[in-house]
Amino acid sequence: MATSSRSSSARKSAAKPKTAGTRKTITTAGSTAPHARTPVEQVQDLAERAVLMQVGAGLLARDNLVSTVKGLAARYSTRSGFERELKRYERRGASARGRLEREARRTRTRVERELRQGRTRVERTVAQNRRRLEREVRSVRSDFGKQSEQMSTRVERLVANAQELLSATP
Repeated sequence: MATSSRSSSARKSAAKPKTAGTRKTITTAGSTAPHARTPVEQVQDLAERAVLMQVGAGLLARDNLVSTVKGLAARYSTRSGFERELKRYERRGASARGRLEREARRTRTRVERELRQGRTRVERTVAQNRRRLEREVRSVRSDFGKQSEQMSTRVERLVANAQELLSATP
């Protein structure tokens, strides 16, 4: 994206040769020892770092803004570019609408199928229960008819036996 460049003062300080006072270490006959920095030098370094961070952040923000503005200007600076972007947005909206419509159709079809399956299940259960009930009613009717015939045969026998007993007694 955007490249950040160092400010001119940062380039100058990077190009300057370091003096003995600003070096961090002093080399002597084969040994290196850290140079003791004064509190003033430490504060100067901290202040310089704080300023450089702010400058760097500002430059980065500027670069990002410039690239964004250039991109927008390239897209919308001409009528044809503007129309091209509008058509792009229109195509994107049309494809989103189509996706939504397809999803709605799929959902509607799924719900209708689930309702049909539920209705078919209920109708099948009702038909099974109706057939079972009719079978039970026929069975009870048949049993009742048989028992009724047996009962009337018994009653007739009892009546005949009772008449014989009554006629045999003087």
